[in-house]
Amino acid sequence: MIYALKNVLPQMTAAERQAAADHDHGKVLPTELAQALLTHNHDIGLRDLEQIIPYPVARNLLLKGPPDVAVFDCPCRATRPHPCEPTQVCMIVGQPFVDFIMEHHPAKSRRLTQREAVDLLQAEHARGHVHAAYFKDAMLDRFYAICNCCKCCCGGIEAMVRHGVPMITSSGYVAQVESAYCTVCGACEDACPFGAIHVDGTAQVIFEKCMGCGVCEGQCAQGAISLALDARKGRPLDVRAFA
Repeated sequence: MIYALKNVLPQMTAAERQAAADHDHGKVLPTELAQALLTHNHDIGLRDLEQIIPYPVARNLLLKGPPDVAVFDCPCRATRPHPCEPTQVCMIVGQPFVDFIMEHHPAKSRRLTQREAVDLLQAEHARGHVHAAYFKDAMLDRFYAICNCCKCCCGGIEAMVRHGVPMITSSGYVAQVESAYCTVCGACEDACPFGAIHVDGTAQVIFEKCMGCGVCEGQCAQGAISLALDARKGRPLDVRAFA
């Protein structure tokens, strides 16, 4: 798991870091697309998925509505002396993973209804946390989890920002600032998990660092920030497009 890598990442070679990313990786999702993963009401058969999102191992994304969902204690937050609250924010989606987590970690996990799962996403978005869909080639070659990550606890964000390990890829969106509405309050700069916004006269987005997570948009009280699709960031994971 990502959180287990944080102590060894500084000693790893570039090739070793890439290998770690190739076997356990996530894609950032704006809140509405994360909700779509939980509310899609029929099976999705995806072909040539590597042309849609950069995960050739994620070929069997099959979600039923309502899907099986469980939430469990975030392992990243559990390693921190003063973790962000709440700690039970990591969601497992679909079988056999839900039954596995409930059987092996009954004290730290619980099942969610579809409505409860969507409400959890909304609450984490309001807190300024990042939604990330995770994929693993050792787990039936498919999507299996939605993590709700804070920049101070998340091992994946730390691996990426501090150590350059590409554990997380862009949502396919980029933040855009309407300077006429920007009050230069600095809330977006403080909230951005990836250091992608700098305030100097107005909020400015650093394209190379922006992951399109929508945290800045959600934290801007003036409504001065929005997300826009950008082909240079890859295609978004939007299951609504595969009816």
